[in-house]
Amino acid sequence: MTDQLKTVPLNDLHQKLGAKMVPFAGYMMPVRYSSDLEEHNCVRNGVGVFDVSHMGEFILKGPKALDLIQRVSANDASVLFDGKIQYSYLPNDQGGAVDDLLVYKIDDEEYFLVVNASNIEKDWNWIESHNTEGVDMINASDDMCLFAVQGPKAAEAIQKLTDVPLAEMDYYTFKKGTFAGLPDIIISATGYTGAGGFELYIPNHVALHAWHHIFEAGKEFDIKPIGLGARDTLRLEMGYCLYGNDIDDTTSPLEAGLGWVTKFTKNFINSEALLQQKQAGIQRKLVGFEMIDRGIPRGHYDLCDAEGNVIGHVTSGTQSPTLGKGIGLGYVPAAYSKPGSEIFVKVREKLLKAQVVKPPFVKPTV
Repeated sequence: MTDQLKTVPLNDLHQKLGAKMVPFAGYMMPVRYSSDLEEHNCVRNGVGVFDVSHMGEFILKGPKALDLIQRVSANDASVLFDGKIQYSYLPNDQGGAVDDLLVYKIDDEEYFLVVNASNIEKDWNWIESHNTEGVDMINASDDMCLFAVQGPKAAEAIQKLTDVPLAEMDYYTFKKGTFAGLPDIIISATGYTGAGGFELYIPNHVALHAWHHIFEAGKEFDIKPIGLGARDTLRLEMGYCLYGNDIDDTTSPLEAGLGWVTKFTKNFINSEALLQQKQAGIQRKLVGFEMIDRGIPRGHYDLCDAEGNVIGHVTSGTQSPTLGKGIGLGYVPAAYSKPGSEIFVKVREKLLKAQVVKPPFVKPTV
C-alpha cells in the first residue's frame, strides 16, 4: 500500500525521531512520536510542531482572480485586505461541499489558497473547471512544506528567528518576512488547535534547515514534534470540522453550522439552492456533545433518543485529554440541537447519556 502513498519531504527525519507513520489522506504521516496525551498537553501548555506538509497550496493570479474565488467559494473574499486570511468552503452543485479551505489575500491580483490534502486534485479540477476568464493558476502543493508551530509559548519560541513582530499579529492574518535566514516566508496565525501559534510555508529545499532552527529556538521551552493523533484531539476540543468526517460532498454546509461563512450578498455556485434551504429552515444540525455517562464516542456510533430510536450518528468523537471525558460532534434533528438537550450514544449496544453543548469544548487561548 505504501507504494501508492506519497511522503512529505521530511519523512526520513520523522522516522529517525521515532514517529509511528500511518496512511492519511494519501500520505504516510506521523501519527505520534511519544503518546497522544503527552503531545496534546505539550501543545495546550507549551509549544509543539506539526509537519502538515500534506496540505495543498494553490496560487491564483491576475485581474480576475478575485472574481473566480467569489464564484467558487461561499464566503465574501471582497472584504479581504492584503495580509488577511478567510475561512471558507467550496460548495458543489448538489448541496454539499467540495472542500473547506483558507483564502489568503497577497494583493489585489494574487491569492493563496490552502486546501485539504485528500482533496488537492479534486479541488484543483473543480476550480479550474470554473476558470473561464484566464486566471493564472499554480499548484504549489508539491513544492512547499507547512510547519504549524502551536501552543502558548510558540511566539516566544520562534520570535528570535524573524523580525516579524509575532505577538502583534492578529488572528487570521499573515505576513511575508525573513525566517531563520530564509526570505519571503509566509508566516500566518490561523491554527487548528485553539492554543495559539503560527504556520510557516517553507520551500522544500530549505525545509530541513527551517525545522532544525525551529527546534533549536524552542529548546528552552521543551518544544516537541507532534503527530496527527494529538492534532485530532486538539481540533475536536475546539469543535473544528474535519473534512471527510463532519463535512463532505453530501452534507449541507448550512446543517454543518457554516452559515457564518455563507454570504448570500453575492452569487456563488449553488447559492440559490442554499438560500432556499436556509429560508425553509434547517432540519438537521451538526452539534457538539459531552458525555454524562462514562464512555468514549467514536465516529459512526449511533446517536439515539431516550427510547433508543436512532436520530443521528457521531461524525467525530474522542476522550478529551483536557476535560477528562468523552466529547463529540454529530448530526441530529433540529429538535435535539439546543444546548442542554439530552441524547444518547450507543456504545456496544448500551445507551450512554450525553448532553448537547455549544463548542468549543475547551476555551481557546487565542
